[in-house]
Parts: sequence; structure tokens; C-alpha cells
Amino acid sequence: MNAAAPGTWFADPSHFCRPSRREFLYAGWLGGLGLTLGDALRMQSAHAAEAKSSPRAKSVIHIYLNGGFAHMDSFDPKPDAPLEYRGILNPIDTSLPGVQFSEHMQHTAKIADKLTVVRSMTHTEVDHNRGQHSMFTGYRPSPALVYPSAGSVVAHQLGTRGATPPYVCVPTQGADYLGSGYLSNANGPFALGTDPARPGFTVRDLSLPKGVDDARFESRKSWKELVDYHFHQQEQDDSLVTMDSFYRRAYDLLGSPEAKNAFSLNGETEQTKELYGMKPWGPILRPSAGARFLIARRLVEAGVRFVTVTYGAWDTHSYHYRGIATQLPDFDRAFAGLIRDLDDRGMLDSTLIVVNSEFGRTPKVNAGGGRDHWPRVFSVVMAGGGIKRGQIYGSSDGLAAEPAANALSVEDYMTTLYHLVGIDARKALMSPGDRPQQIVMNGNIARGLLA
Repeated sequence: MNAAAPGTWFADPSHFCRPSRREFLYAGWLGGLGLTLGDALRMQSAHAAEAKSSPRAKSVIHIYLNGGFAHMDSFDPKPDAPLEYRGILNPIDTSLPGVQFSEHMQHTAKIADKLTVVRSMTHTEVDHNRGQHSMFTGYRPSPALVYPSAGSVVAHQLGTRGATPPYVCVPTQGADYLGSGYLSNANGPFALGTDPARPGFTVRDLSLPKGVDDARFESRKSWKELVDYHFHQQEQDDSLVTMDSFYRRAYDLLGSPEAKNAFSLNGETEQTKELYGMKPWGPILRPSAGARFLIARRLVEAGVRFVTVTYGAWDTHSYHYRGIATQLPDFDRAFAGLIRDLDDRGMLDSTLIVVNSEFGRTPKVNAGGGRDHWPRVFSVVMAGGGIKRGQIYGSSDGLAAEPAANALSVEDYMTTLYHLVGIDARKALMSPGDRPQQIVMNGNIARGLLA
């Protein structure tokens, strides 16, 4: 019998076909708790039904705000707090009665009825890398093991859909822990490599080299298959398997006009671009949230399962409000445009949108006019893909310093995300040394987030 991680025993009905000594001991332990075999079977049935429930989200768009996004200056303003806490931004009303956002969130305020804003996200990691690992994997960092990001777990568990890669980063893998961790590199992200708002934007490696026409491409592919056949007759290590996976993915992309077209903005109307707030690059080159979010929509439309979009530099230890003023309006317009566009296309209910950062910013403005790292409470935003529309989940206290209600842990947050895409977070994956690791340990589905 294959080894399973703690807590997964009931999820496998085959355990009841030929019980082991461990399971007889477990049954005795249940009896000590006053539970019968019938109780155990009902628990097994409930867990199995939960694990096999139909996924609500066909794809995920994960928007990562790199550096630590200030919750009190965006989704959780505190107008009644002292000035040194509430900051200089005014609150504005939203489409949800009694709910306010920051003044730079004018477009998002109008579509708040399509969102769930979590105001009670919490963990304990103050360092950027450690916070990223927690938020992207559902695990606190470990010196012994790097855990895979959600995008890589989705790629590993659900695989490709059509010719597109299962996991794509826009424009690049914006953090160390957005990768495959202990899983094979074959489950890592495909990255655009450059900002889609740049003039003449093209994705590297999606065009045939000069001098290689379709006939030569097919010929080279045939020769590669002969070499592959030779290596498949021998024992393969992980590096060869990974290389083979990369080649197959590349051939699929190069041979599919539809897949290649998803990695461009060709055919998008000026009206759609305006919806996302796209602006031409001027003399000062600056990223465009709109172009990145629009590419993300095109990718999930083409079959990509998980897209991570990195936008902005939010580590504002000084000149905090200058940084907010130059970035937040761009994000606001593009994010609202993405939600409206997906909803208008009938895609929002099947696309899970997640906006997060590694942590929030300190409640009190520092002497340099900035805010420092603060993981004890901050905000994340979710929409579509089985998430309830139009609610505030949890709350922070009057200074945006601590959770006041419904604190959401990284374990519960990630378990809920996996549940929505149809992955049981209690399932064990194999890490180096043939050691089983649960996708998320000790997490529960946050039912209050679900529609």
C-alpha cells in the first residue's frame, strides 16, 4: 500500500478493501472517541464527496502586487483613526452599502459588488522571501524543502489543456517562490520575458528561427523523435524527462497558431484596450497593468489553467504616497476592466481571480513618510470561480493592525483556492527521497468565501 500523508486515510476508499494493522488500530482509536464503524464510513463518504466535487474554476488569474501592498490605503481605509495611522488619502463609497475603499480605487469601487475583499489575511513572516513562500505555497518556509507554488501544483495535477502551457507568468517569474519547488522543473511556469505593453511586443521562442521553414521544422521534429526513442529505451533521470517535456511543449506552441495568438494583443479593439486603461508608452517607459491583465484574459481564454501577473513595486518604506499615486490608479483601472471584461464575456464565474501580496504595510506612517512590513493583518481580493459576489470577509481592528474577525490563515486560504479548481489539498505529492508531502497541511476550506 502506498504511503499517505497524515489526515488522508479516509480519502481513499480502497483502504476498506484490505485493512492493515494500522487501520485496525485506527478503528480502535475511533472507538475510544465513541465513534462507530458507521461513523467512520460516513466521514469517509463526506471527505470523498468533497474531494471529488466539481471544480468551480476552470482557470486562475493570480495578480501579485510585489513588495507588500498597503491595505489601509486601498481596500481597508480607516477614516476614524488618527492621522498618522489613516494617512492622507480620503475614503470613497463603493457599490456595496457602507463599504469604502481608498480614493485611488474609483473604478474598483464601482465593481465591489462583484468581489470578495478579505480584510483579515494574516501570517507571521516579515521578510519578503518568507512572506512570498507562505502566500504562494500555503507553507511556512523550511530550511529543508522548497514547496511548489499553486501554479506549479495546478500544472502538475491538472496538466495541459490544448497547446497552451498550463502555467504562465506575465511578464516574468516575479518572485523566487512562484516556481515548481520540489516538483520537477517541467511544472514550472512559462514566462513571456518582456512587458506586453512595449511597442512591437513578441514572446521569445514562439517563432521559428530565420532560415527554418515549416518543412525544416517538421524534419527536425522527426530527428528529435528518433533521438527520444533511443533514450526512452534506457533509464531516464529527471533532467531528461524535464527536457523532453520542454521540447514537447515548445513543439505544441510552435505548431499551433491559436496558442501563439493568445500570447499577443492582436485583434483586441481600441474599446477593450481603453476598458483596461491601456496607454501608449511615452518617453518614460513604465509598465502597464492593463496590457498585462488583458494578456492574462487572453491566455485563460485559450486554455491556460493558471496565470500569475506581477505588477508594481509596493515596498514603500519612504515616499509611500508618491509611490501609491503613480501605481494604484493604473492598477485600479486595469483590475476593474478585467473583472468587467470577464463578466461581460461570461467567463467570470469560471475564472478565479486572486489579488495578493506577501504582506501588508505598517498601520502607522514612519518618520520617512513610508510604511514598513506588516504581516499580522492585510487584505487580499478574490472574485469569480465560485467566490461569493459582493462581500467583505473578516475585518481588521480600528488601526488596521490586527484581525478583528474571521482571521484567514495561509493554510485555509490556499486550501480554499485548491478546492475551487478541483484539487484536494490533503493529497500527498512526492518530494525528493520519496517522502510524501501534503499539498497543504492543516488547512480548511473557508466556506464563508464561497458562493
